[in-house]
Parts: sequence; structure tokens; C-alpha cells
Amino acid sequence: MQTLVGWHIELEFHEEGDRTRAAAMVRLADGTEVRGHGLAQRHPSDPEQLRVGEEISGARALMDIASQLLEKAHTEIDETAGRTSHALV
Repeated sequence: MQTLVGWHIELEFHEEGDRTRAAAMVRLADGTEVRGHGLAQRHPSDPEQLRVGEEISGARALMDIASQLLEKAHTEIDETAGRTSHALV
């Protein structure tokens, strides 16, 4: 049996001076939404490259979501198994 599942991910960026903030949200197949945030700050001696700030802050926001999803999965495994599972890294 094959099951096809899709997740929808949204990323928004806010640029202010030398800082780029990212807000990410993933909507899981069951409707659950997980949100993450990331920040990038350009060093004063670096040239302005908005795309780089977006990439770094976006990656950090997605890493935040990844960490939350690992914790969610870990909790679900523990609840189903009735015991403490091995840490998911």
C-alpha cells in the first residue's frame, strides 16, 4: 500500500537594518501547525546581501521546526510504547 502525504510550509521574512527575521510554519497532514523562528544578523563589515540573510534566518526557523517535530515524534513514541524511547537526534 502506498500513502501520499504532503506538508505545507510557509516562510515569511522581515528585514530591518542588518537583521533578518524569519517566521516559518508547517501544516501537517492532520492539520497540526508547528511554528518556528530564526534570526540572522549581518556583520557591519559585510556587504548587504538580502538573500543570504533570508537563507540563514530561514534555515534557522526550519531547524527550530525540525527540533519541535523530533520532540513531538519522541513524545508520541513514548506514549504509544508506554516507556521512554531512545532520544531522536
